[in-house]
Amino acid sequence: MNAIYNRVEALVKLGIHLKEFDADDPNYNDLQNHLVRAKKLNSWFTHKNIEITFESWGTALNEANIKKWLSAYELKKPNQPKNIALILAGNIPMVGFHDLLSVWVCGHKGLIKCASKDEVLLPYMTNFLEHHANEQAFSYKDQPLKRFDAVIATGSNNAARYFEHYFGNYPHIIRKNRNGIAVLNGLESKSDLEALGDDILQYFGLGCRNVSKVYIPENYDLNALFGGVYPYAKIIEHPKYANNYDYNKAVFLMSEHEFLENGFFMLKQDPTFSAPIACLHYEYYKKEKDLKSHLNVNKDAIQCIVSQMKLPGAIDFGTAQKPALWDYADGVDTIAFLNQLA
Repeated sequence: MNAIYNRVEALVKLGIHLKEFDADDPNYNDLQNHLVRAKKLNSWFTHKNIEITFESWGTALNEANIKKWLSAYELKKPNQPKNIALILAGNIPMVGFHDLLSVWVCGHKGLIKCASKDEVLLPYMTNFLEHHANEQAFSYKDQPLKRFDAVIATGSNNAARYFEHYFGNYPHIIRKNRNGIAVLNGLESKSDLEALGDDILQYFGLGCRNVSKVYIPENYDLNALFGGVYPYAKIIEHPKYANNYDYNKAVFLMSEHEFLENGFFMLKQDPTFSAPIACLHYEYYKKEKDLKSHLNVNKDAIQCIVSQMKLPGAIDFGTAQKPALWDYADGVDTIAFLNQLA
């Protein structure tokens, strides 16, 4: 770890920078300008959601968290840094940032292809790191990537098939669609359910860690779920969300699907994990033992489990979009993958 001391120090400084972000502070004019540009490029990236992203990363990148994260590895600066191709999704602000950080702390170089709707914030972050470590490690490409040694790519299931074909001969991590789920037992408090509302609707529910399906016991009062998301009632004022709500509601009506709605959100009984925007799928369960078996069989479709029950890997309500540095997407240890390339 001593060999990458400057890079780790730069991470700590970035964490402080993001944690203390103040839109009215002239010292943050550059970052504020990037925020405005990001909003213009992608209307899903609201001012509030971008600030939530900054706050989340500012909290994650404190010195204690970084040391805890890296203490599990024997990191050493590679004799010949590898060029890592990074193909990033753009569903929520800075969604691929953890992969960039992993390349950074392993001493490699990143060849980055951002999603077309998220090309503003990540270059700011990597420029900050490079400036404070006094070294260059990242380059951004808008053409097909060339001259790389390994690949980390994230996309839809269809995109993943393309990635497997194109990058299959390189060391790679290829991520597909996954979803967050919640498991309730009916004993949750109002505050638990409102925190679950954050897990469902933060970032408009577009993240792979957002809860898109909930398992509930028989005879569960579905009004409790509507109560949990009620603090998000004004979400319907966002034009793109409203358009999706109206469209998906119309599809359900024309298809004669049974569903419940409250004017801005829908509940639909459905066995699938992935729900459309403005909708939460739910499924009843009888025995906890059978449910655990079901979740284990379908573990490759699940990104995280939100629950107060004793389930493997379960996290607290309200934390789905607040992963720690050591919470790896799809459970694949990115640092271990990159470190063995050295």
